Amino acid sequence: MFQSYNMDKIKERLASLRAEADAAVARAEEAEARAKKLDHELMTKDQEITSLQHKVANLESDLDSAEQKVVGAKTAQDDVDAHKTASESLQRKIALLESELDNAEKQLRETTDKLRQVDVKAEHFERQVARVEQERDAWEKKFEEAQEKYNVSKRELEELAQQLESI
Repeated sequence: MFQSYNMDKIKERLASLRAEADAAVARAEEAEARAKKLDHELMTKDQEITSLQHKVANLESDLDSAEQKVVGAKTAQDDVDAHKTASESLQRKIALLESELDNAEKQLRETTDKLRQVDVKAEHFERQVARVEQERDAWEKKFEEAQEKYNVSKRELEELAQQLESI
């Protein structure tokens, strides 16, 4: 009766330890999945940054081109009305390009900020994964110690049983 009760308790404890280990593994897998997702988002943001940098370079090139057209138009036009119309047109284009450049720079700043946030989250999840792995290792060690204590107790009980039978 006593041995059966202890065995039941040990079995319950082992089942509890297994459930906790399974839960820890599930949390670790979830953290790994989140880390992969964040890595993917980071890669996507890197690609967006590269694309935006390319766009900014193109916009700067377009702006330089537009500014050269304005200078060329000012020197080439003798007619004041034609010169004024061309100049206004180029000024609108410059304003549009500057607006697009401002928007692109704003997007670049926002993307950079988001990238920093993703880096911080990734580091946080890596720390969580490391902590969960440490907890799992500690539980495995406790389980092994409990198993060893169980085996020692079992041997002692068997020896005691033999001594009692010999009496």
